[in-house]
Amino acid sequence: MTPLIHAEGLRKRYGDSCALEGFDLSVPAGTLCGLLGPNGAGKTTAVRVLSTLLRHDGGVARVAGFDVATEPAKVRSAIGVVGQQAAVDEILSGRQNLILFGRLHHLGRAEATRRADDLLERFGLAGTGAKPVSAYSGGMRRRLDLAASLLAAPRVLFLDEPTTGLDPRSRNEVWRAVRTLVGDGTTVLLTTQYLEEADQLADRISLVEHGRVIAEGTPAELKGSLGATRIELVLTDPDALGAAAALLARVTGAEPVTEELRVSAAAEPSMLTDVVRELAATELPFADVALRQPTLDEVFLELTGVAR
Repeated sequence: MTPLIHAEGLRKRYGDSCALEGFDLSVPAGTLCGLLGPNGAGKTTAVRVLSTLLRHDGGVARVAGFDVATEPAKVRSAIGVVGQQAAVDEILSGRQNLILFGRLHHLGRAEATRRADDLLERFGLAGTGAKPVSAYSGGMRRRLDLAASLLAAPRVLFLDEPTTGLDPRSRNEVWRAVRTLVGDGTTVLLTTQYLEEADQLADRISLVEHGRVIAEGTPAELKGSLGATRIELVLTDPDALGAAAALLARVTGAEPVTEELRVSAAAEPSMLTDVVRELAATELPFADVALRQPTLDEVFLELTGVAR
């Protein structure tokens, strides 16, 4: 598929500090790409360059077919940007905010009002559109912020850590809204500190470190790069770790790994039944036994060496 976001060899320096150094990215139309990396890896700088908010020092970047350096106005006409803080006025109502944004996008009053009402309905805010934003929950404010970014019907949407500071319920509300956007054909570049968020939402993930992409793929591909599934035993008595490790080694034929009250070993999914059968014949004090896939947290740690 033709990429709507394309970057090749992007470079950006701040004095002696290098924020981007050979940054490459390709995001096909109608997909969501998650941009992950430790603090200071260059994620926000990349978004600022791609959204024309910052000029790069080298390399090439195109968004929606337009060069971000030589055609910034055309890029801006094709994109929406949602930053880390909601950019809405708390005194105005949700509906008034959207109408205001529509007018700033040079829409006529009637058209701005029509789109505002459509977006309030689309994001589940129709019943609260007349209330001041100061009365909104965090999740409602972020959904309103997303709605505001869509008033000009952008082909590409940049989301820079849109759920930072939200409680789990509010985060799920934003996730549902983002899934709807992608389902309707919007191309999204998402930066996030929540690996679960990227796992839930992203079609593909690019892992960034020291200003360049060091790994990319679907969430399943990245997790699969760490190897096989594992059978994990959670014990209630640390003195039983040795016996539990011996049991897993006997059934799976793999070298177990122990950590506090957990012991695990690489295994085929079909081996879980054998492990449960063996456990039933022992008196091992276990709390749980499960088949576990590698997580994005483990991929993050393996590739960056940075603790979460």
